Amino acid sequence: MPLTAFAINCSLKASDDREKSSTDKLIADLLAALKPHGVEGEVVRALDHDIKPGVLSDMGKGDNWPGLREKIVAADIFILGLPIWLGQPSSVAKRIMERMDAFLEETDDKGRMPAAGKVALVAIVGNEDGAHHCHAECFQALNDVGFTIPANGGVYWVGEAMHDVNYVDLPKTPDKITEAIEIAVSNAAHLAGLLKSKAYVGVEK
Repeated sequence: MPLTAFAINCSLKASDDREKSSTDKLIADLLAALKPHGVEGEVVRALDHDIKPGVLSDMGKGDNWPGLREKIVAADIFILGLPIWLGQPSSVAKRIMERMDAFLEETDDKGRMPAAGKVALVAIVGNEDGAHHCHAECFQALNDVGFTIPANGGVYWVGEAMHDVNYVDLPKTPDKITEAIEIAVSNAAHLAGLLKSKAYVGVEK
């Protein structure tokens, strides 16, 4: 049974920015590693879309979130990719998670949210400490709105504090990062396949 992945890059850079996105590179590495597991994926840059602030699935005229939401709930694996700023997940990532707050009220007749049965991975880059803290924040939020987090579902690269070498600038992906990517995608694909073949049963309301 084929699986699909959908990733949102929560960089503070839009696609037309002259500076390359390290978040984009880490997401691309994850999607490439998913292919041997039979998972086809797509990535979008959040800043290329007008995502209104709010906690509803549709904030009205001009809001591009409904189309992105549709892609998220249609995919078997959701990848949230983000940089660290001031030790926190990027403001763009926080907006994405805030918009999924609507899932809490969008349950089916068995109490299952739209993300029930969907697997989530979190990819983080930065030149400062804080990756584990950011993973904890994102994992909790994603789990709250129905996603299932696989074992070792967080991948990150953090360079030296106050230096200007980014993940996208590295001549070669470090072995430890490659290993982390491989175990993350293996676990995610395995879990997504199980959940797709046998969904959560929910509860009777």
